[in-house]
Amino acid sequence: MSASTEQLADLVHANNVLRTEIADLKHQLEWFRRQIFGKKSERRALDPSDNQQMNLMELPSPVDACAAPGKTVAAHTRRAKAPARADGDGSNLFFDEKQVPVEVIAMPNHETDGLGPDDYDIIGEKVSHRLAQRPGSYVILKYVRPVIKRRDTAAISCPPAPQGVIEGSRADVSFVAGMLVDKFAYHQPLYRLHMRLSDRGIKVSRGWLTQLTHAAIDLLVPIHAAQLESIRQSRVKAMDETPIKAGRTGPGKLRSAYFWPLYGERDEVSFLYFPTRAASNIEDALGLSPPEKSVLLSDGYSAYSHYARKTGITHAQCWTHTRRLFFEAQKIEPERAAHALDLIGKIYQVEAQIRERDLRGEAKRAWRIAHTRPLVTQFFVWIGVQFDQQGLLPSSPLTKAMAYARERRTGLEVFLDDPDVPADTNHLERALRVIPMGRKNWNFCWTEIGAEYVGVIQSLVVTCRLHDIDPYDYLVDVLQRISEHPASKVEQLTPRLWKQHCADNPLRSDLHRFNG
Repeated sequence: MSASTEQLADLVHANNVLRTEIADLKHQLEWFRRQIFGKKSERRALDPSDNQQMNLMELPSPVDACAAPGKTVAAHTRRAKAPARADGDGSNLFFDEKQVPVEVIAMPNHETDGLGPDDYDIIGEKVSHRLAQRPGSYVILKYVRPVIKRRDTAAISCPPAPQGVIEGSRADVSFVAGMLVDKFAYHQPLYRLHMRLSDRGIKVSRGWLTQLTHAAIDLLVPIHAAQLESIRQSRVKAMDETPIKAGRTGPGKLRSAYFWPLYGERDEVSFLYFPTRAASNIEDALGLSPPEKSVLLSDGYSAYSHYARKTGITHAQCWTHTRRLFFEAQKIEPERAAHALDLIGKIYQVEAQIRERDLRGEAKRAWRIAHTRPLVTQFFVWIGVQFDQQGLLPSSPLTKAMAYARERRTGLEVFLDDPDVPADTNHLERALRVIPMGRKNWNFCWTEIGAEYVGVIQSLVVTCRLHDIDPYDYLVDVLQRISEHPASKVEQLTPRLWKQHCADNPLRSDLHRFNG
């Protein structure tokens, strides 16, 4: 009898082991299947009954395309006047006339052929617009400097050549700024820029472009340092890490390193390069003396919790990272994972209401307390019930998702009582997207100093975007201004403060004089 009991126990144990392995393999299989065949977005499918979203390649019917919203008037409904088209009378332009050059092409009316000026009257005109492009619109600035000889003294003089932002370089500041924007804002590798220059008849070496890039970014290092200091002084900061290949470890081998993006409450970003993912990097980035009542918002990486305990700051956790684990558990536990996603979705619906109402400060906090806190409590009560019911394998993705959320409950509830703390790190995720986009184009940084330079320029370019600043206009100005600007006031050249002090009257290239 005892032998049968032991045999039964062994079989139960073996069965549990096999169930665990099967669950792990199913989860891995679904992950690989999604990577190869599925969509990467975590957006949930729309209700099929909701016909507001058209399918791919679906076109609106002719009736819907032409129909304008109705306008109710006395006794009947009249179709509202359709807005003027951009290619009609020009009253609804699709471009900014102050930024885009316009060339006027006068078209003759052939009905006037054979008629004299007195045979017809011009009673008006109609205007249409077409978007056109000139390939590789590069310009050579030719400076002609007269050499004179005075008749009285026989002295010969000539004005000096204009000083460039990079000493001795043939590149105008407009080209330097444009190259930086092409590479770091539009993710064009230098070899593609080199090909485009060659196609336009400009013969320069690819190495010259690399040296020019490094020299220009080196001028911007003090500005980035000032911006980083501003972010460190923020009370609420968000931080994350993303991998990058930088530096060689041997022939044909590159080092796996990381950018640690840091987002401040003044909408400023800094991409800090570190060769490892060690917890000490957070201390190097933020220091050990954060501002009073500081909050650090992050994902669930334990290094952030360690830093928070060491410095005494409040550690807020991201709801998006929590949601992601339940999203990945849908294939294994579809019903319960869907229920968790519905609860989290309701939390985000409240956040959408806050944005629509433009609530801030105490009003925002009161709205979260009244509408979000009950949802958060319901979410964690549901997790407790699931664990009490047992029956969940420890290796199940749903079990791991619930355990992840339960262990981080304190951090996930920080945003309820602090209106300055977002519910997630999505704002940081959007800002750091330039790094993965860059990896798909230039793949890696050949040296670690190159990776540091990438962090410097991307910090300024992304911050320009956050403050609705054209990165090209900003770089053209600061590259000329940095050499003469007082070092004690270098923070005025960071994008946030540059917009206040310099944006209304920025420095321009000599090319600007010829373009009007």
